[in-house]
Amino acid sequence: MTTVNEIPRQALLRRGFALEYATLGWNVVGIMVLAVAAISARSVALAGFGLDSLIEIGASTVVIWELSATGEARQKRALRLIGASFALLALYLLAQSALVLGTGFHPRHSSLGIAWTAVTATVMFALAAGKARTGAALDNPVLKTEGRVTLIDGLLAAAVLVGLVLNSTLGWWWADPLASLVLVYYAIREVREIFFAGRGAVPAG
Repeated sequence: MTTVNEIPRQALLRRGFALEYATLGWNVVGIMVLAVAAISARSVALAGFGLDSLIEIGASTVVIWELSATGEARQKRALRLIGASFALLALYLLAQSALVLGTGFHPRHSSLGIAWTAVTATVMFALAAGKARTGAALDNPVLKTEGRVTLIDGLLAAAVLVGLVLNSTLGWWWADPLASLVLVYYAIREVREIFFAGRGAVPAG
């Protein structure tokens, strides 16, 4: 059986492009679905998750740009852009959580939101695993790092899902913003690693 490391580099690059285009397409559709769900349920969490989809679109675009050519300078620039995506994600999570907790906003039940976040969590976890394996086989730090953005997207979808379900079944409107705060630490850690701990450094040659 052929392992990932035995696949030719060009095939791995095609797989990397396919993973990023799949992520891009899913999030473009997601923005439209989440807009409908957020408006109908008056849900701040779903509206915020739509913003997260925009961040993921930006990160995927960066990786597609980086995979289109090689070079240390391009990889470093791409990593910095992805690091900025993590920073925006952390700010979004903090702002969303503070707004929901501060206002005590109670969203309505959203069957569409529950269904979409459940499927999105599954899809994002699968894409993140694929990016991690492909990025490792290519020794591409940009693809591996963006895979962690996708992982956070999946975790956030799961957190929003839990919040929506608890709000619908038990009336626990505060569950989602509290779950989102857990992910802030992860996003901030990635920003620190990319910009201050040397992960963003791409070895020469």
